[in-house]
Amino acid sequence: MTAAAGLGGLALTAQASPPNGAAAHMDHAAVAPLATGDDPDGDGDGYIPAVPPVTGVTPSWANPPDRYFHEFQANCAVSKTAPDDPIVFPDRPCASHNHTFMGNTTTDANSTTASLGAGGTRCNAPGDLSGYWMPTLYNGNQPVLPTGPQVIYYKTGVTDYKSVRPFPKGLRFVVGSPTQTAAEFRAHRGWVEGWECGDSFKNVEFPASCPAGTQLNIRMQSPSCWDGKYLDTPDHKAHMAYPIVKPGSNDNVCPADHPVALPMVEFKMAFPVSGDMSQVRLSSGSGHSFHYDFFNAWDDRTLKALVDQCINGGFQCNARGYDETHPEAGSVLGPDYRLP
Repeated sequence: MTAAAGLGGLALTAQASPPNGAAAHMDHAAVAPLATGDDPDGDGDGYIPAVPPVTGVTPSWANPPDRYFHEFQANCAVSKTAPDDPIVFPDRPCASHNHTFMGNTTTDANSTTASLGAGGTRCNAPGDLSGYWMPTLYNGNQPVLPTGPQVIYYKTGVTDYKSVRPFPKGLRFVVGSPTQTAAEFRAHRGWVEGWECGDSFKNVEFPASCPAGTQLNIRMQSPSCWDGKYLDTPDHKAHMAYPIVKPGSNDNVCPADHPVALPMVEFKMAFPVSGDMSQVRLSSGSGHSFHYDFFNAWDDRTLKALVDQCINGGFQCNARGYDETHPEAGSVLGPDYRLP
């Protein structure tokens, strides 16, 4: 089922897509949910309620002083590849197309909030025990894995950056879909610039070639407004929404049915592949099938400190919560990336 691969001395496993492309047609929204360790009533209906729910929130229409940046980075490296997806196929090992996992080192088909919290991490900050994953990229049958810590931004998605609050523990969602069409990928609210390399930008599919020595890059952004009720829903998306435009303005605000402003997660991935790209593909299919999953398992105090300083404070922070253009604000985390 698997073949060995390597990255920086780290042992990884990779599974090529089935030759008939069956894995590319697994619809994240069409899978019948099962009861999991995070399902409190065990009925397998796909709804995981937030306990307690967040109620009484009205979307903020405030417009605080303009700050060009309100973000921090989570720098997380690849931990492994595996045909698992604990959000879409919980408790079903090998049921998914192959994924490249970053961050938490224990993420697998059986992962729960508790198991992730007890795991390790390949993020710079030990407090980031979250699971991040995406379809594995292949050049022919050889997996192409991002090298070193990748940039995962946590930003504001709304104009009132001061209203953004930390993720609730156990929140999970999927951004995009392996079954989306090329047009749907291009029109996706999380689209930034599509696939790019060298001077080629805004590609829905992989470029035909990339200059020697360059990397294939993609950026994609998550919804950032939460309904306050569920940590997950059957389609892994309905509990989250993208901001809308405030009437009569250019301000981004959360919609009334998803009033809680959370960080917007932006994947910024770099794959070390160049030259002829004709054999490059994703385990989920062609380039327009790109999507990713997020399962929050941050240490609560660490995440809150970074959100308070960097997003609410209007800074451009690195993974320690330090903005080099505002040294007077100091850093959130120490040299070991831990809270002091």
